[in-house]
Amino acid sequence: MHKADAILSPEVGGGMYAASAAAIAYAVTKFRKDDPGESKLPLMAVSGAMVFAAQMINFTIPGTGSSGHIGGGILLAALLGPFAGLLALSAVLIIQCLFFADGGLLALGCNIFNIAVIPCMLIYPLLFKRIFSPSPTAKRIWVASVVSVVIALQLGSLGVVAQTTASGVAMIPFTAFLLLMQPIHLAIGIVEGLVTAAILSFVFAARPQILTSAAFGQKGTKDKGTVLLSFMDDTENNTKPAKSLKAVIIALACIAVVTAVVLPLVASQNPDGLEWSLIKLTGSTELTESGEIPLAGTIGAVIIIAAAVASGFIIQIVNKRRKRR
Repeated sequence: MHKADAILSPEVGGGMYAASAAAIAYAVTKFRKDDPGESKLPLMAVSGAMVFAAQMINFTIPGTGSSGHIGGGILLAALLGPFAGLLALSAVLIIQCLFFADGGLLALGCNIFNIAVIPCMLIYPLLFKRIFSPSPTAKRIWVASVVSVVIALQLGSLGVVAQTTASGVAMIPFTAFLLLMQPIHLAIGIVEGLVTAAILSFVFAARPQILTSAAFGQKGTKDKGTVLLSFMDDTENNTKPAKSLKAVIIALACIAVVTAVVLPLVASQNPDGLEWSLIKLTGSTELTESGEIPLAGTIGAVIIIAAAVASGFIIQIVNKRRKRR
């Protein structure tokens, strides 16, 4: 669903840059205020790398001649919290744009808004958390994941259609574009929802603190007499012993490696949902851009991890200066 510059006007692109920049600035403020600590950075690095690799792998949508890929917004928000999730996914999209020409530079603001801001800042807090709470269970994770991803992808694809129509560059009829984009992204959303649910269910079974901390904060909350478990003390809450954070991070790292190295061998070569829709309407792929290179998922994942490590050093320096004051 990465937009290309060719179907976007500077006015619309600039406006979406402003909207995405405002969302990122707000997320940065909240992220710093929440003081996530150094332990969250490895999880951010590995999960960001995993999503980067997954976004490079297209899966076939049977019977359509189209394909889709993971967006990762709900997944990252559920693992990291909405603010850290937005920052991690924005970094993924920026690196894809600057280093791999996946999505145009003019369209970067649109792509961040459609793929990251909508799921992390809108759908996760308003929908996923409401389904996930007040008593988190594996069943709730599956329902919350599929429903949230499907709706987030529908809104994101609607954003693509609206931004393209408002730009007036491609001269594509709004209704015809919408009737192609929504159904194909419904199918993509169902697949991504199931993948998201599978990963989150594994994490919840291994270390529920990760998901509950992302949703309710480090200490959990009490609202209207309903206790939202923090899982900070397994014995106190009578829960089974959780796996170590290190073990979960290693498992997610293995998923990232398999995704980046093995899955490209079986990835679909069909056009993605946006490209497929444009081909149906215009009979051409000239409105889209392709910058895919071999091992892009692996290289990008390494860049994501390196960026997270660098961010960790910066946070450490800032925290030390604050303590000295």
